[in-house]
Amino acid sequence: MKHFHANLNLTSVIIIIAVGVLLPVMLSTAAGIVALVMAKDAGGIVTGVLVISFTATAAGSALVAVVLAGKKARLAQRQADFVANVSHEFRTPLSAIRLYAQTLQSGKLSVDPERTAQCLSTIVRETEWLDFMMDCVLTWRASSRDMLPLNMETKPVSQTISNAIERFRAMVVSDELALSTVIDSQLPVRHDVRALNTIVLNLLTNAYKYTGKKKRIEINVHDENQYVVISVSDNGIGLTPRETKRVFQQFYRVNNEDSRNAGGVGLGLAIVRDLVNRHKGAISVVSDKGKGTTFRITLPTTLDNA
Repeated sequence: MKHFHANLNLTSVIIIIAVGVLLPVMLSTAAGIVALVMAKDAGGIVTGVLVISFTATAAGSALVAVVLAGKKARLAQRQADFVANVSHEFRTPLSAIRLYAQTLQSGKLSVDPERTAQCLSTIVRETEWLDFMMDCVLTWRASSRDMLPLNMETKPVSQTISNAIERFRAMVVSDELALSTVIDSQLPVRHDVRALNTIVLNLLTNAYKYTGKKKRIEINVHDENQYVVISVSDNGIGLTPRETKRVFQQFYRVNNEDSRNAGGVGLGLAIVRDLVNRHKGAISVVSDKGKGTTFRITLPTTLDNA
């Protein structure tokens, strides 16, 4: 309710500014035109011109004020949505952790080691999700302020990507996902290990969220000329051409029922693009609505600098 009132107030401000300024502007313009028509000497003409010039300046100022107020309203909307989405994303794993911890605490599973192991596995998995989401928020915050240092190393990316895949496996239930991996790259790439880990993990979790019950994800890493190519494909909801143009924008989320159920705060792909750019690489997306999406990253190798 508070969020609704905030948006209503901002909208009211825009309307008041527009009406409060445009009405006098229209009246002044009319007066200036009348003065010009009825002018019988140079003084009347000058007066008419000055009035019209003043009203034009006032109209321009009103337009600027309306635009600024509109930007403020959109920023407030985005901030409110961000806080709400982050809170929701954090609350979900926390609720699961609390539930399973309370189950273990009750002692009801003390004679059931299999269910005890399942509870502990779920707690660990949800903790991994919390850690991942916190990393995303902190990475985005540091990156947006140009305060994210990169520790660049020159070596093949195979081990880094394998580590990201293993971390991803710890975050999901293995029975609900068919994950295919092909890692065949030996060329050296100048990269930050943690940043590349974040790139791959974000692409994998994004694919996981936007697939249905029969989840299928494929990750392929190979050398291509003087580049290393990383592609992540899924059998998810897919994107329209319009959505593919906006999918890397901060806070952007696909607006349909499937995407709302997927959750997220709209930062993952924006983080990926920023980190890929900082590695002097490129990222592209190919998608077919209702059939799936493939994200492709190309990273330059150091062969040409050898």
